[in-house]
Amino acid sequence: MIAIDILRWPGVNQAFLFSFFATTAMALIVIPIGKRRPIAKAATWGEAMIGSVYTFFVMFLAFGVVPHQFIDHADKELGWRKDKLLYGPFDIFNAKANGGNFPFTLSYEAIRDIAVVVIHVYFIGLMIYMFVWWQKRGEKVTKEIETSSYGRPLVRKS
Repeated sequence: MIAIDILRWPGVNQAFLFSFFATTAMALIVIPIGKRRPIAKAATWGEAMIGSVYTFFVMFLAFGVVPHQFIDHADKELGWRKDKLLYGPFDIFNAKANGGNFPFTLSYEAIRDIAVVVIHVYFIGLMIYMFVWWQKRGEKVTKEIETSSYGRPLVRKS
C-alpha cells in the first residue's frame, strides 16, 4: 500500500495555507465574541487597547504575512519568474511576439501578482464585512405594523 502525503504535493505550501486559514479564523472569531458582549456596555480603556492590538495583528497577518508567504512559495517552489512565459492549454496565451494570437506576453510573475491582488481583495472584503457586522450587531430589524389604540393594525390607503 502506498501512503500519499498530500502536504508534499507540488503546489502545496504549509506556511501559506496555515497563515491563510489562521488569519481567516482569527477574523471570524470576532462573531461569537460580539454575540456574547452586551451591546449597550461601553468599552473600557483596556478593552479598547486589546481590541485595537488584536485588529492590527489580524490586519498585519492578512496584508503582510499571507501575501508574502504566497509570493515566497511562487518564487521559490513553483519557479514563477519573469522569464517563464505562460502559454496555457493549446497555446491560447501564446503571444503574437512568439507566433501566437494572444495580444501580449504573459509571464508567470504576472499571474503571481494577480493572485496576490485576489488575496488582498478577499481580506479587504472580509474586513469590511466584519467591521459592518460589528457596527450593526445591536440593531434589530422588525417590520411591525402600527396599531390603533384598540390594538388593531392600521392600514393606510394609497
